[in-house]
Amino acid sequence: MPGLMICITIALATTFIADHYGGPTLLYALLFGMTLHFLSEEGRCLAGVEFAAKKVLRLGVALLGVRITIEQVAELGIGPVLTVVCGVMLTIALGAVLARLMGLDRDMGLLTGGSVAICGASAALALSAVMPRHASHERNTIMTVVGVTTLSTMAMVTYPLIVGVLGLSDTDAGIFLGGTIHDVAQVVGAGYMISEGTGDVSTFVKLLRVAMLVPAVLVFMFLFRRHRHEEGSGKVPMLPGFLVAFVALVIVNSLGWIPPMVTEGFTDLSRWCLVTAIAALGIKTSFQKLAVVGWKPVILMVAETVFLLLLVLAFIHFDLASL
Repeated sequence: MPGLMICITIALATTFIADHYGGPTLLYALLFGMTLHFLSEEGRCLAGVEFAAKKVLRLGVALLGVRITIEQVAELGIGPVLTVVCGVMLTIALGAVLARLMGLDRDMGLLTGGSVAICGASAALALSAVMPRHASHERNTIMTVVGVTTLSTMAMVTYPLIVGVLGLSDTDAGIFLGGTIHDVAQVVGAGYMISEGTGDVSTFVKLLRVAMLVPAVLVFMFLFRRHRHEEGSGKVPMLPGFLVAFVALVIVNSLGWIPPMVTEGFTDLSRWCLVTAIAALGIKTSFQKLAVVGWKPVILMVAETVFLLLLVLAFIHFDLASL
């Protein structure tokens, strides 16, 4: 209980700061947690921090399912679906290849590629939950969350300027923003900054990317079951409970069985769980450990972000996103 309460307190404090002064809540929670790293080394707080970093994290990811319906995906047509699917697959593949070329672990390339391609920090946490545990696992997760959150915030500010320079229509602008910006909150902010129509389209496209989290997690589980580490802790379960819950909530929400008030409540609960979990991950990681990683992961995530940007613009230019 002491460790869990500390993580919740960090979540409350950082949410208050973000709501009143702006900025990414997850990044604040991560940095606040890292200042309390000494709590994870020993003592009464250790068990609660571990609980928040694993169990609370998976609950938050599972509850993301209430934000998606099958109808939302169908309404987009084949063009945005093709754009999103190609973007996710090619960005993850690029991440794995670039990581090898830069001398990084393949796991780091897959994790960063998945987070950039799907839904930012939330995807990083979900994919990390089914990846094998090893010496650099948590460090990779922290670096990915920090990098992708920072890049997403920068994209929210700069990508609407690109829309203006290119003179994109509301629909194309929505596809561009929803298909490239990493985190859901930044997509919504950037979309409605341009127009209501752009905001609606960008939100739908972004939710489609979030829906890609299910097949991505399944592929990661299959991949790491075949190539898992020798340690017993490196084994990946056949079908994690949080993934089953995620799919079940998508189906139930598609059937209209979840009232809007409950959907809103679950969405808020999911956000609180993810902020609490990222605070716990921050507590478990020190600045000293991050310094060892160096500049290569940053370059990797920037390259993946630029690749996704150019890929989506190519789909829009050749009218493949409007099919």
